[in-house]
Amino acid sequence: MVRLPPVPAERHVIGIDVDVLFGAVPHRQLDASLDAVAHQQESHGIRRGLLCSLRGALFDVSSGNDETRKATEQQQRFVPVGSVDIRDALGAEDEIGRLAEAGVKILRLFPPEQWVEPGSPGLAAIIDTAVGHDLVLLTSGDFSQFWRPFADRGARVCFLDVHAYRVADFVVTARREPGFVASTRMLVGPDSIERIAGEVGAHHLAYGSRTPLHDVMPSALRLRMAGLTKQEWKQVAGGTAAGWLGEAL
Repeated sequence: MVRLPPVPAERHVIGIDVDVLFGAVPHRQLDASLDAVAHQQESHGIRRGLLCSLRGALFDVSSGNDETRKATEQQQRFVPVGSVDIRDALGAEDEIGRLAEAGVKILRLFPPEQWVEPGSPGLAAIIDTAVGHDLVLLTSGDFSQFWRPFADRGARVCFLDVHAYRVADFVVTARREPGFVASTRMLVGPDSIERIAGEVGAHHLAYGSRTPLHDVMPSALRLRMAGLTKQEWKQVAGGTAAGWLGEAL
């Protein structure tokens, strides 16, 4: 039996998870209630999470965003993340303004889930509107396709689906895009996290789990065992996201 080395004590707690969802999940028998998600995060040693409602992404934007804000008032371990319907760019402009007025600092986009192509004019307009309101963006989608609409706009954006085999693509892009960040969730290669940190800096990384749709353990353990310095690990485990929120590392 192969014995893994113990997790260092200072890595038992992950500060902020940037990829947390809750609400009804279509076609899945899954408890994605707020309480269930909070319990899952807590049981894996995650202190806080950036929370987005699936209702806003898949059903109704305004009520979903209201649901998220109400949820984060009940569970203060979570930070509210807004969403929009990319297919309705005009409505999205209004909703982004409403979110910004309410103090929401982060907007999550769901291009693949909403069947939106990387070259969509509406997507480009929404990114510009979000940047104009100084919002940080989170987005799903294959990095090799969806990096382009965010480039050359001064966007601060975390790509939630950067796979280990896209590490080189991410690095060469992040060299000229200081606001580009990769979630660690799919960086499962033996040196994926370490290579990005070494090439462009740990501030281009943030921990994400996609609770409750994915098992938290693999991504959390991979980060805890990553070959990073103490400062790099703190940056990835919460410092990058804390900077988005205007908080100290």
